[in-house]
Amino acid sequence: MGHYIRPRFSTWLAMKQWFLMLFVWWRGATWGTLLTTLLYGRFVGADEFGNRYYQNRSGSRRWVIYNGTVEASRVPPEWHGWLHFTFKEPPTIAPLKAPSFEQEYVPNLSGTAGAYRPEGSLAGRGERAPATADYEAWSPG
Repeated sequence: MGHYIRPRFSTWLAMKQWFLMLFVWWRGATWGTLLTTLLYGRFVGADEFGNRYYQNRSGSRRWVIYNGTVEASRVPPEWHGWLHFTFKEPPTIAPLKAPSFEQEYVPNLSGTAGAYRPEGSLAGRGERAPATADYEAWSPG
C-alpha cells in the first residue's frame, strides 16, 4: 500500500491565503482587483497607512488597494477627495493644506478596551456622583 504524504503546514497556510484572496474581499485586494491593477493601473501614490492609490491610463477610474482590512475610514481626507474627483491632482503633486484646528486621525475604538467610557456610565471605572439636593425621585401614585 502507498503511504499518504501529509502536506506541510505552510502548504495549508498558502492554500488558505489563496482562498481568502479569491473569495473574501474585505480582507484585502481580490484577484480581480490585482489583475486590473496589473494590466491597467498606474501607481499614483501611497498614504501614511500603507494604502496604495492607482488610476487607469486615461484617468477616468481611480481606486485604492488597502494595506490590511478594507476599511473606508482608513483613507485620509486628501486621498478621499482625489478618489472621488473632488481634486484633480493627487496629494503627492498638490498636497491638501490642513486647517489649524484639524487633529490627527484616531481610529474608532468602540467595542474595544480603549473605547470612551464617560464618568458615571455603567461601563466606566469610577463611582457615580451622588444625586444633588435638587433631585427628587419619581414614585407612582
